[in-house]
Amino acid sequence: MKLIPKWADFDHIDTWIFDLDNTLYPAHSNLFAKIDKKMGEFVSDFLGVDLPEAKTVQKKYFHEHGTTLNGLMQNHGMDPKGFLDYVHDIDVTDLATAPELSTALEALEGRKIIFTNGSHYHATNVASQLGIDHHFEHIFDIVAADYRPKPDMSVYEKLVQELDIDPKKAVLFEDMAKNLAPAREMGMITVWLPNDEHWSHESAENGHIQYSTDNLALWLQNLLNDRTVSQG
Repeated sequence: MKLIPKWADFDHIDTWIFDLDNTLYPAHSNLFAKIDKKMGEFVSDFLGVDLPEAKTVQKKYFHEHGTTLNGLMQNHGMDPKGFLDYVHDIDVTDLATAPELSTALEALEGRKIIFTNGSHYHATNVASQLGIDHHFEHIFDIVAADYRPKPDMSVYEKLVQELDIDPKKAVLFEDMAKNLAPAREMGMITVWLPNDEHWSHESAENGHIQYSTDNLALWLQNLLNDRTVSQG
């Protein structure tokens, strides 16, 4: 697993694919905690159980089905729209803008895509607050994935087919190690942004992660700096 990128390993890349939560913004911002709280409230109301029981169910479905949403759909036949509307109705105004990340994204040549288990609305809301929404040509969200979450291989196959992506010319940035495995199998370069949560590290030792960083903007800037050096 490498920390410092070299442009020679990336000069063929024409598509840059980014997860959203805890990837395009740092995990320590705790934005996802707001979503997590609302998920618990939704599960409590939907199943008619108290909050502690709802949180147990929420985490159980997350681990067994990839997302709480998928677990509720599979086990209870839930209509996903109400869930997505509720849990992503959060205040993002305390999320710091990301000018350094925006500068790096601007300098990257090629397509930039958001690939998220969240909703299109949530991705747009967050990216706009960060000040980076204008860099992305497409958001491939959980609805586009037919509500099948990463790391379901069929979702990655649909992504590359519908958006005409050559996986061997693409990079995926993700905070969940296990979500990088299908991408690497398809030939993508993989970059992991780990955080302190145990689910971020699941399957991290399976050999499918090529790069790791705790600062996306700095990592991209180092890559761009090396491009400048290598191109003279």
